[in-house]
Amino acid sequence: MLAAFISRVLRRVAQKSALRVLVASRNSSNDATFEIEKCDLYLLEEGPPVTTVLTRAEGLKYYKIMLTVRRMELKADQLYKQKFIRGFCHLCDGQEACCVGLEAGINPSDHVITSYRAHGMCYTRGLSVRSILTELTGRRGGCAKGKGGSMHMYTKNFYGGNGIVGAQGPLGAGVALACKYKGNDEICLTLYGDGAANQGQIAEAFNMAALWKLPCVFICENNLYAMGTFTERAAASTDYYKRGNFIPGLKVDGMDVLCVREATKFAADYCRSGKGPILMELQTYRYHGHSMSDPGVSYRTREEIQEVRSKRDPIMILQDRMVNSKLATVEELKEIGTEVKKEIDDAAQFATSDPEPRLEELGHHVYSSDSSFEVRGANPWIKFKSVS
Repeated sequence: MLAAFISRVLRRVAQKSALRVLVASRNSSNDATFEIEKCDLYLLEEGPPVTTVLTRAEGLKYYKIMLTVRRMELKADQLYKQKFIRGFCHLCDGQEACCVGLEAGINPSDHVITSYRAHGMCYTRGLSVRSILTELTGRRGGCAKGKGGSMHMYTKNFYGGNGIVGAQGPLGAGVALACKYKGNDEICLTLYGDGAANQGQIAEAFNMAALWKLPCVFICENNLYAMGTFTERAAASTDYYKRGNFIPGLKVDGMDVLCVREATKFAADYCRSGKGPILMELQTYRYHGHSMSDPGVSYRTREEIQEVRSKRDPIMILQDRMVNSKLATVEELKEIGTEVKKEIDDAAQFATSDPEPRLEELGHHVYSSDSSFEVRGANPWIKFKSVS
C-alpha cells in the first residue's frame, strides 16, 4: 500500500514537472515564462498564478543558493561522521526549494521561525556558510558563538531553529502579533513539519492567529515521514493545508522553487491585506534520515529515495528549465558548482580549526543588551558572568 502510494505521487509529480520544464517560452534574452503546478485551495476562491516569469539573474541566484545549501548539508554529514559535529543534527538536503522559494517570496524585513531542520533557512536568511558550519562544530566563530549548535541558530528577523517539536507554532503567532501591534506591514512565516502538525500547540496557535487576524503564514513542510512514520499511518487527515479548519490553505509543490515562490507571494499578500493567517502545505522530501542517527531506510526503500532524486530533485528541475530555455549554459552552472565547492571547503576548514568558546563565556549573551551580572552554574559555588 505504501509503495503504491509513493509510486503514484512520484509518477504524477514527475509528469507535471517534465511538462513545466518543456513548456517554456522565451520573452527576451534575459527571462522566460514557465507553467507551474496549480495549487490545491481550501476556503479560497483564487490562488497563486499558474505561470511565472524567471529572469536569468533570478535563476542563477536561486541555483547557487540551492546548490550551496545542498553541499553545505553534505559537508555537515561528513563532519558529523568525522566526529567534528556532535549531538543532534537534522539535514534538509532534498528540501532546498522550500527555503529558497520562501525567502524569494517575502521581504528581508519579514520574520521567519522554523523547526530544528533549519540549516537551509539559516543560510537564506543571511547567515554565511562559515558561521553555520562553525556553529555546528561548536566553535567561537559560529553564529551563536558555538553555544547553540544545529538546532539553535539565529540572525536578524530569524528566530531559529527550535528544539521542541511544534514549539515554534505559538512563538510564530507571537511574532505575528508583534507585527500587527507595531503596524509595520510585516509578516511572520511559521514553519513546522508533518509530524509537528499533530501537536496540540499548533492547533492553539491556529485559533489565536485566526481570532486576532494575525499576519502569520503557517507552513507545513510535509516530507511524508516525520521522524520515521509514514503520514498515512500517523495522521487521520493528511490534507495538512486544511488542518487550519477556519484558516484558508494552499497545497504547494515543494520541490519546485518557482511554485513555492509564487505561493509565498500570494500568502504574504493575503496576510498583509489584513485578512488574517493562511496555511501552506509544501509537499517535499528529505534525502537523509530524520537525523544523523537515522539511516532513513528502515521505513522506506533506497529505490524510493533514488526515484525521487532522479525525477523530482529541486536543483535538477531548476537546472533543466534554465538550460532548456537558454537562460544559462551547462558550462555556467558547472562554474557556479566549482565556486560553491570552494566556499564550502574553505568554511569547513575554518569550522574545524577555530577555537572552542572559553568556559567563562558560558553565561554570556543571556540578554541582547544589558549590564553584566552573575549567572549561577551547576551549583551555588560556580558563578559565570553574563556580558551582552
